[in-house]
Amino acid sequence: MTTRLLHVMLRTESDVFVARQRAREVAAAVGLEHQDQVRLATALSEVGRTLFTDRDGPPAIGAEVWFGVDGGTLRVEVVAVQPAKTVRLPTLGRLVDDLTVQDGPTTTVVRMSRRIPGSAGLTADDLDRIRDDLSALAPRTPLDEMAEQNEQLLAALEETRAHRDDLARLNAELEETNRGVMALYNQLSGELEETNRGVVALYAELDERSAQLRAASEAKTRFLANVSHELRAPVTAVIGLARLLDDADSDPLTEEQARQVALIRGSAADLLRLVNDLLDLAKAESGTIQPDWAEVDLRVLFSQLRGTVRAMATGAVELVVVDPSPPATIRSDEVLLAQVLRNLLHNGLKFTAAGSVRMSASRAGDDWLIQVTDTGVGIAEELHDRIFEEFYQVPGRSPTGATGTGLGLPYARRLVTLLGGMLTVTSAPGAGSTFTVRLPAGGDHGAS
Repeated sequence: MTTRLLHVMLRTESDVFVARQRAREVAAAVGLEHQDQVRLATALSEVGRTLFTDRDGPPAIGAEVWFGVDGGTLRVEVVAVQPAKTVRLPTLGRLVDDLTVQDGPTTTVVRMSRRIPGSAGLTADDLDRIRDDLSALAPRTPLDEMAEQNEQLLAALEETRAHRDDLARLNAELEETNRGVMALYNQLSGELEETNRGVVALYAELDERSAQLRAASEAKTRFLANVSHELRAPVTAVIGLARLLDDADSDPLTEEQARQVALIRGSAADLLRLVNDLLDLAKAESGTIQPDWAEVDLRVLFSQLRGTVRAMATGAVELVVVDPSPPATIRSDEVLLAQVLRNLLHNGLKFTAAGSVRMSASRAGDDWLIQVTDTGVGIAEELHDRIFEEFYQVPGRSPTGATGTGLGLPYARRLVTLLGGMLTVTSAPGAGSTFTVRLPAGGDHGAS
């Protein structure tokens, strides 16, 4: 429900100044901000001028203006007598929150509204007081109202000029910022281009080094293969000659001569073993070893290894080979797999003075886990990766006095990789070692 606060009659165009003044007073009384007061007064002034000018048709005979409050909204209603020229009025909608125009045969009704900020504090007593205060105010003359409009116009111009100066300052700051951003962009672009050139050069150098490393690796492999082939024949001949010297059918040797011949045979056997290891390693590195995939029965393989390796076990070391539960088949290369496991068993027996060397196998999902565990001296954790490097041997003397070439474990790991699996070690000083071979049960589908 609208509570009316003021009523103004418009009979001539000069009364429009009074309506403008009263609109500003009502807006100020209900609590509108200054800018909203000016907007509402301007909108009502434009409505009055439109109604009482003879442009585009005869002017209105008269009009009534009602000011009222409905909830939290200030409402203004203009009722003009005589068909009016309202075609330009809708453009005033930007000055108020709501503007409606109703044209009738003899009257035109224009309604405007503006929301009152904080209107919840306006009680009925407040509205009565505002109505009384407005009634007590005497309207000013059109000249006074025009002077007030001029002052407002000058204030608006000054505010516009200030805004223009602020905008010019902001534009200058923005232009300066843009220059700084462009300078930074150019600098970063130059640095990025320089970095890209460096990266390209680094990649080129890396490619060159990789090619050199590949060439060196291939040369090393060829060298190992050639040297192994060249050494194998004379070493074998030395072993044969030493065997002939020690033969029972040959002339008898003195005790010292027999001891020296035995040393020759032992040294030649060690050298032949090193030559064979080098040849096997060269084959693995050159990629000439191709697995012969077939179904391998681990129980049969374990039985063969038990028989061939048992002779190396001394009285203080027990060799334990646990047959896996049937079915225990794996798709692999039986010869290569036997080489790997024989190498691991030999290592365990070689570096275990007392206790046991145990080999077992179990399924782990789609893989087989074959473990060789010994109770030997163990290996420090920081050396777990190094023992798979060529020619590396763990510092210290073996408790059994055995020596190695440092090629067995690198060769075993390459063969396991060739079979599509992994070779890992778990060990600690004084706690023995466990070497684990993980191979896919399907064999060749996991090989790379």
